[in-house]
Amino acid sequence: MLSLFSFSQMDLDEGNWNIPYADKIVHFLFYLMFAILCTMMFRERTQGEMGIAKATRSAVVLAISYGILIEVLQYTLTTDRMAEWADALANSLGAFAGIGLIRWLFSKEKPLKWKF
Repeated sequence: MLSLFSFSQMDLDEGNWNIPYADKIVHFLFYLMFAILCTMMFRERTQGEMGIAKATRSAVVLAISYGILIEVLQYTLTTDRMAEWADALANSLGAFAGIGLIRWLFSKEKPLKWKF
C-alpha cells in the first residue's frame, strides 16, 4: 500500500547525497529481498516439500507480477505518483538477482541446509 502513497510533501532531510538512479537501486534491492524472503517462505510453509527450483520460480513470478501490478495501480489510481517501465525493470532484475543468490547459496558448490 505504501507504494501508492506520495511522500513528496513530507519534510525529509535528503542530506548531501546525490546518487544517480537511486530510486532504481532501491527498487532492485527491495525486490532482491522480496524474492529471497518469498522463496524461504514457500519452503517454510511447505515444510521443505516444495523444491528449491519450484520455490524460486514461484517467488520470481510473484515478485514480478506484484511489481507490475503496483506500477499499473500507480498509473491508474494516483495523481501524484508516476508509473515507470524502468521501475518494473529494476523490480524484475532484483527478483532475478534474488533467486540467483538464493540458488547459489543453497547449491552443491556452497551447501547451506534448509532448517526447520
